[in-house]
Order: sequence, then C-alpha cells, then structure tokens
Amino acid sequence: MTTTAASPGIAQTASALRRLYFIRFAFAIVWAIVATTTAKEINPLTVTLFVLYPLFDVGAAVYDLRTSRTATKPALLYVNIAVSLLTAIGLGAAAASGIPAMLRVWGAWAIVAGLVQLIVAIPRRTLGGQWSMILSGGISVLAGGSFIAGASAADPALTNAAGYAVPGAIFFLIAAIRLGRAAKGN
Repeated sequence: MTTTAASPGIAQTASALRRLYFIRFAFAIVWAIVATTTAKEINPLTVTLFVLYPLFDVGAAVYDLRTSRTATKPALLYVNIAVSLLTAIGLGAAAASGIPAMLRVWGAWAIVAGLVQLIVAIPRRTLGGQWSMILSGGISVLAGGSFIAGASAADPALTNAAGYAVPGAIFFLIAAIRLGRAAKGN
C-alpha cells in the first residue's frame, strides 16, 4: 500500500476551509435558533437577522477567496459576493412589502448561492469533504424554489426560510470533519 502526503498548498487550503466550515456551522445553528423564534412576523430583529445571513455569506466568500485561490476559480466566489450583497439589500427593501417579497428574494438567493456552492465544490472534491457541499448546493437550489413557491401560499411564513440554515449547517459540519485528513497533510 502506498500513501502520498498532500502538498503543503492542499493541506493549507483544506485547513482554511475546515476552519471556515466549522465557523459556518456554528453561525448557521445559532442563527436558525434565533431566526426561527422571530420569523412568525416581520419586525426589526427578523429583518436584521435575514439581512445578516447573506452578509455573513459575503464574509465567508471573502475568506474563502483569500485562503483558497489555488483550489477555486475566483470568479464564482466574486459572483457569490455580489449576489449575497444584493440579497442583503433586497431583503431589507422587501421587508417593507411583506413576507412574500422576502421569501422571493430569499428563494432567489438560495438558488443562485446553491448553484455557486455546487459548482465550486465539484473541482474541490480532491480535498475531501466536498460531497456534502455538492449535496448542500443542490438542496439549496431546490429549497430556493420552494421558498419562491411558498411566497404565493395563503399564509406565507419565514419560519421555513429560517429552518433552511439547519441542513446547511449540518453539511458544513460534515465537510469540516471530512477535511481533517487533508488539513493534516495525509
């Protein structure tokens, strides 16, 4: 049996992604708990939380961009940054129109961000832990469609959108754990 050590660049990228994924897991879980308790109606805290989530995604994409240039095509991360910034602005504006408008913006963002996550994760498969990111991206696309459809329901609610963060958090945790081997250079 032959084992090969990962190159220092791969180990460094995997370590940085692992750290990022653990942070994203913790943020998403805390955010989902708080957002679910306030998502029954639009109030300043709910709007702040829903604007904060895509802004956190911007920060995560910037960190990803800085730490994994060799493992990722940066154009997709720039797309994610732009879309997430526009989403934060759009959610703030949509809040004045009500829950259906917020769900449509959130759903469109989930679709685009999910596609970006899926496309970024495919070439990163060699790092490990990326199958959960591929699944998460695909599920995000489907969830986004359901949020847009849910906006037309008789009594639309933001609670499902708040709960959307939980599966993503679990996928980030799985990816972080799976990246451990590559981060250690094995």
